[in-house]
Amino acid sequence: MKRLSLLIAFLIAAVLLGAAYPAFARGPELLHAQWQYPWLLLGLALVPPLLWRGSIGEDARRPRLLLGTVAGFSGGPVGLRVWLRDVPAALRAVGFALLVLSLGRPLNAVVPQSAEEEGIDLVLVLDLSGSMRAVIENFPEDLARLAPERERGVRATRLDAAKATIRDFVSRRKTDRIGVVVFGKSAYVLSPPTLDYHLLDSLVSRLRLDLIDASRTAIGDALGVATARLRRSQAKSKAVILLTDGDNNAGELSPEYAAHLATVVGARIYTVQIGAGDQAEVQDGFDLFGQPRYSTRFFPVNAQLLQTISKATGGESYVASDAKGLQASLHDVLDRLEKTKFEGHVATFEDLYRYLLLPGVLLLALDAALRALILRRFP
Repeated sequence: MKRLSLLIAFLIAAVLLGAAYPAFARGPELLHAQWQYPWLLLGLALVPPLLWRGSIGEDARRPRLLLGTVAGFSGGPVGLRVWLRDVPAALRAVGFALLVLSLGRPLNAVVPQSAEEEGIDLVLVLDLSGSMRAVIENFPEDLARLAPERERGVRATRLDAAKATIRDFVSRRKTDRIGVVVFGKSAYVLSPPTLDYHLLDSLVSRLRLDLIDASRTAIGDALGVATARLRRSQAKSKAVILLTDGDNNAGELSPEYAAHLATVVGARIYTVQIGAGDQAEVQDGFDLFGQPRYSTRFFPVNAQLLQTISKATGGESYVASDAKGLQASLHDVLDRLEKTKFEGHVATFEDLYRYLLLPGVLLLALDAALRALILRRFP
C-alpha cells in the first residue's frame, strides 16, 4: 500500500514536471487545440500498461533465489534508492504520453485577420484543338522555365506558350479569383474561379492535347461555359479571356449568342488570337537521324469573329504572333479592368506539437539517466 501511494505521488510529480513548460508557453491554446490526427491519441491507452511494467511488473520479471528464511534481512538498512525505485517508471509513462500527444498534431487556429482587398473575377478559356500543335517563336526566358520539357531540337508549340503564359499570369495574381475552361470539340471546366493558385498551376501544367477530342473547335460552347461560371459573381469586374488560334466549327452555342450571355451577367470578353496567319509549322515526327521534322499546315483563323465577340461585350481583341506577345496581351487585359474592393479574411494555423515533444523527450532522457546511473537494479 505504501509503495502504491509513492507510485501515485511520483506520477503526479512527473505530470506536473512534464506539463510545466507546455502550460506556461501555450496553455490556453493547447486546451482548445484542434487535433490533426486524433486517432493517434488512442496510443494513450498504452500508458497504464507501460507504468505497471516499469514498476510493479518489473519486480515480477526479476530472477529469484529460493532461501530457507529471510529473517536475517529483515533488520537490514533500507536506502533512499529503494523508495525511489519507481520514479523512472513514472517519468517514462508521462514522457510517452507527451510523445503520443505530440503525434496527434495539436493545431492552434489563429484568429482571422480582416483586410480590404481588391480583386477581379475572370475565367481563362484555353483552346486545346489540334491547331495548338503549331510552332510558336520568341519564347522569353521567364516563360521558358514554366514550359514543359521538350526533347532536344523540338521547338515550342502554341500550347506550350499558352500554358506557360497562364502559369506566369496566375503566379503574379494575389486577390483575383481565376477559373479555367478548356475546349476542343466540347468545353470543360478545369477549375471554377478560385484563389487556390497552387491548384490552378498544377492543373494547367498537366494539360495535353490528347486529354479531350481536339478534332474541332467549339468557341461558342467554351464561352458559354465560362460565362456560366461568372453568373453569381458579385465582383465589379468580370472577364472572360479567350486564347485560341482557330475558328468556331463545333458545339451547340454560337459565339455571338455566348457574347450576348456574357453581357447579361456583366462580363467582358477579351479575345487573344494565337498566331498571325492561317499557315503554321507543325512537327511531323522525326527523321532517320532522330531530328524533328516539320511541315507547313493550314489552320483557318477567323479574326473577324474574335473582334466581333470582344466588341459586343466591351472587351478588346489581341493578336499574339509569338509567345512574348501572348504574355503582353494577358497583362494588358488586367490593366483595362477595374478592381473590386472586398474584405478578405486570412486564417492561419500554428503547430503546437513541439511544446509537447520537448518535455516528452526530456522526461524519457531523465528516465534513462536515472536507471543507468543512480537507480540501477541488481540482479
